[in-house]
This record gives sequence, C-alpha cells and structure tokens, in this order.
Amino acid sequence: MFDDRYTIIKTDIRHSFDKAASRYDEVAVLQREVAGRLLDRLELIKLKPQRILDLGCGTGLNSQALDKRYKKAQVLSLDLAEGMLNKARKHKSWFNKQRFICGDAEALPLADNSIELIFSSLTLQWCCDLDSVFKECFRVLKPGGLLMFSTLGPDTLHELRHSWKRVDDNNHVNAFIDMHDIGDAMIRSRLSDPVMDVENITMTYSEVMPLMRDLQILGAHNMTQGRSRGLTGKAKILALSDAYERYRAKGVLPATYEVVYGHAWAPENKEKAENGADGVFHFPVDQLRKR
Repeated sequence: MFDDRYTIIKTDIRHSFDKAASRYDEVAVLQREVAGRLLDRLELIKLKPQRILDLGCGTGLNSQALDKRYKKAQVLSLDLAEGMLNKARKHKSWFNKQRFICGDAEALPLADNSIELIFSSLTLQWCCDLDSVFKECFRVLKPGGLLMFSTLGPDTLHELRHSWKRVDDNNHVNAFIDMHDIGDAMIRSRLSDPVMDVENITMTYSEVMPLMRDLQILGAHNMTQGRSRGLTGKAKILALSDAYERYRAKGVLPATYEVVYGHAWAPENKEKAENGADGVFHFPVDQLRKR
C-alpha cells in the first residue's frame, strides 16, 4: 500500500523506545506541545467516554491528562515498548482506574466495541501498516466512538533530510506518510466522517548536533529499512553541519515538523459499514481540510 520508504522494522521501534524511556521527557518539547493542542480539540467535542484508549501512551503524561479530563472514565494506556510503560506506571495515581497494556496498535489486545475514545498523539508515524491500525481502531470502537490522533507528515525534518543529501546517498531521516494517504487508509477502514488538517511547528537549535542528540534521546532517529547501519564518521558530521548552515536565520537553525491532526468516528451501524452498505457518508480525500 505504501512504498519502501515508509517501512519500519517493528523490533527496532520497540528497542529504540525501550532505551529512550528513561530520558524521553527531558527533551520531548514538541511531543508535549502537540499533545496539548490535540487535547484542546476535545473541548469542541461532546463526548462522555467510559473507557479511553491512549494508543502509544509513551511515558504516560497524556494518560494523566485524559484521566483528569474524564474523571469517570477508565484510561487504558497501551504502548509497544515495555520501558515506556514502566515509566508511565510511575505517573499513575493510586486513586484512578488506569490500566497498562504492552501491545501493538496493529493487533490491539482489546475486545470488539469496547472503547468510546481512542486518543493517539505522535504514534501513528511509527506504525508499519496504517490500514491495520485503522481497522483495529474501527473494531474496538463502540458505535459512535471517536478516534482522535496526531502524526507527522512528509515535510518533517526536511532541512535535515536535504542537508544529508548533500553529504551522501544513504537514508538518514525517517520518511512519513502524506495526509491524503492517511485519509485514504481511514476511509478504507470504514471509519466515518474523517476530518484532517496540518500545521508546521518549527524548533530552533544553535547547531545541528543538539538536534541530532535530541532525536537520539527521543528514540526518534532513523528506523526505516535501507538506512546505513554503520557509525557516522566525523568528516560526514562536519559536512552535514556545513550543509545545514544554509538554513540558518536570525542566528539559529530551524527544524520543521509537519504535524497532521485527524479525527474520525465509528459509524452507528458498524455491521452495515463493514458490509459496504452502510449509508455512511465518507468524505472524498480531496475534501479533507488542510490548514
């Protein structure tokens, strides 16, 4: 469905985020900002969920925010990396009903029609098969349930990607899926009324190496197939730094993240939707909003 640029090795993802868990929150500035903006969007939606899935919960900060917002709901915090779940457990209050699940978004260990709200911030870009993820979301959502997510688009870290291309022909930066392809995958899964938009958020750095270190600490370094497995030598790092200098403005180097936001609903009659005779209106992809 998607080309090899988007193929990520799942065991590498698990290992990378297991390793990153202990220091992740130190540098997760963008992650907190995007999650906050996604949480703000829930203010516009009248929903009183009883069970919430925090899909790709990471260190658990978003699960905490969801538990605080929906005090009567049970929050299920799911992540592929056990290290992240161990960190998330430390944030748990003794008084809430939060549960922790080590699981795969492409094969959710949850019953059909068991969740009213799926919240997922900056996780889908690490999934190998978006069609499987959205089909699983459709399966576990109750009729009328909501999927709310953010992910990264293909313009993410374009400065770093183009600078590396001036150094060598190897694959150094993760490739991310276009918003319209994400929308297509949602429609194929029979999720209803998808709405999407995109914005660019720019982080700034004094030099390129702090950016590289942040990506390493976050576990967000390049994990696509075809990447170089060897160590990057000093000469190439110096060449990268020189190439990146062309983006310097007002004394700093930009690192742009294309953030895609989306939501969709499980149709009220899921059985008809699955049979393709649902009467559910699906927006054409070219009508998905782009901000």
